[in-house]
Amino acid sequence: MRPKKVTVTGVATSNWLPVDYKQDPMNLGVGCVLVSGTATYSVEYTFDDVFDTTVTPVAFALSTISAATTSKDGVVNTPVRAIRLNVTGGTSPVVSMTMIQGLR
Repeated sequence: MRPKKVTVTGVATSNWLPVDYKQDPMNLGVGCVLVSGTATYSVEYTFDDVFDTTVTPVAFALSTISAATTSKDGVVNTPVRAIRLNVTGGTSPVVSMTMIQGLR
């Protein structure tokens, strides 16, 4: 899978980025960079199908990147369906998240 990158400007949530949840092992790396301003942000994941319009995905915070205020990285080793970046506060925050999923 190609690396995926999203940038959130202001207090907002990115779209969900689907991942290959059938991959074994999962091997998903996530890195977030505080580009400018100050920010409080979390990386969230879901077990729900983000393509199913009848379902509202339930978001869980990745423990290694939760309520972060500086650049952080983390890994996901168990199957999930998608991840997103959620900026919850700050002054003129700009945060970028890059996700890389290893090959089988």
